[in-house]
Amino acid sequence: MNGYIQVLDADAGLPHILTNFGQGAAMDTINLYEAKTNLSQLVERAAAGEEIIIAKAGRPLARLVALAQRTTERPLGLFAGQAELGADFDAPLPDDMRLAFEGRAP
Repeated sequence: MNGYIQVLDADAGLPHILTNFGQGAAMDTINLYEAKTNLSQLVERAAAGEEIIIAKAGRPLARLVALAQRTTERPLGLFAGQAELGADFDAPLPDDMRLAFEGRAP
């Protein structure tokens, strides 16, 4: 495709030509109505690594891509090993606090 993507949108009079420099492989461009109709299929395609441009009236509005996946295990938080739960952590709340959470505080 020589670095260009042709946007096909039934609502637009003439197709627009978008440059695709620095973006690697050509991305599929879908009009907004088609994207709404086929959202679950488009999400599956994006999750598989495809990049999809969503356009309205031939004008690109959004890019649908897969979320980045974590490559290393997430380290424990800032206070790892520095805090502990009290013995009464799961004890019932005092009546006044319980009533406040229920919106019935005096």
